[in-house]
Amino acid sequence: MSEHAESNLVRRLFERHEIRLVGALVLVVVLVAVFDSQHVYWKTPLDSLKLIVRPTCILGIFALGSAIVIISGGIDLSSGSMLAMGGTVCASIMLLLDQEGMEGTNRPVHFWVYCVAISGTLLVGFLVGSLHAWLITVVRLPPFIATLATLVGLRSLARAIIERVQEVVIGSRSTQINLFDERFRTLAEFSNTYFPIPLVLFVVIALLAWLMMSKTVVGRHLYAMGGNEQAARLSGIRTDSLKWLAYVISAMLSALAGVIAICDQSVAEPQSLGMGYELNAIAAAVVGGCSLQGGVGAIPGVVLGCLFLRTVINGVARIINSGAEVYEGLVVGIVVVCAVAFAEFRQGKQAHRQFFPGALGWVAAATLGLILGCLYGLIGGLARGVQVGSVLTALFVATKIWQARSTRAALASGPPGED
Repeated sequence: MSEHAESNLVRRLFERHEIRLVGALVLVVVLVAVFDSQHVYWKTPLDSLKLIVRPTCILGIFALGSAIVIISGGIDLSSGSMLAMGGTVCASIMLLLDQEGMEGTNRPVHFWVYCVAISGTLLVGFLVGSLHAWLITVVRLPPFIATLATLVGLRSLARAIIERVQEVVIGSRSTQINLFDERFRTLAEFSNTYFPIPLVLFVVIALLAWLMMSKTVVGRHLYAMGGNEQAARLSGIRTDSLKWLAYVISAMLSALAGVIAICDQSVAEPQSLGMGYELNAIAAAVVGGCSLQGGVGAIPGVVLGCLFLRTVINGVARIINSGAEVYEGLVVGIVVVCAVAFAEFRQGKQAHRQFFPGALGWVAAATLGLILGCLYGLIGGLARGVQVGSVLTALFVATKIWQARSTRAALASGPPGED
């Protein structure tokens, strides 16, 4: 291979989104290892890896489904509520069929009860996904509205189900079902004693999703529909069937993640289970390279996006030490904005755009400085927050002034090539 061919190969390799994402992941790990006062990543790397991989697997299982929907040109806002519904259905079936085993005093739950509960959970996911497809393809609701309705409705329905099941079996209403069966809880274990079933499930599902999206006609049709649905329909692609497939996969994977989640938390509590997870799933897909306009994205990128997102969240927890969960939503929002902005730059859409134009630019510059200063002040103290906020505000204002002068100079010089 010639030197020119080798250089082109290296250039194409580093242009891949997945390679850049791996580089960003390594950078985050290094920064956390340096700034963490306890230096946990250096002292206990294996335990730290488990703490990252464990939630990554739960997130990844249903984020893959959300990514397939996004690639096909849709959106699924109900994955978090579907996760709560899946966990509720699984725990409710187990309690109805084997109350004694669920109490965990005399014996574990019968194995056949596990099979029935998990099968029933997947069936509910299939039905909800089919409902989404019907609302979108037959009723003609926008995907945002259809899944927004189930985002609200499924969690409320799950709570009603769990209260009614508790009343029928135990005789009193409760909003949660506790899981005392140790054998069932081992499904989410990552200790050295047990086989890491969530990791195996995540890898297998990711492999199957990659094969479907990159090696089959169905996958190519999903990409085509996401890129231009009307053109795909005119070319003979059955777009309604593809939408049904995408939303069924998403709902069933969310339901399966709900089973793993209740194993991990040892309780089915629909009012809090999976709360806000739909945003994490969308964030992982976007960070992984999926475009919200559809037709763009790759399964390996989504897997890395899940790992990157959970690593960033874990890193913030390491650096802040206490109360880190308060900032999780903020971290996810910042990561999503940065990922989308980076994608826009990569495609050249922001190359000649001013970020702080006109009066709105002055307000935006001051607001960004204030937000980042407040964030730093909450973490590092009021005095440092004021200092950082002032410096950042000045930096944003300087950027606005520089961009304005550059624009005026470009207009004054005239079009390129003009004498």
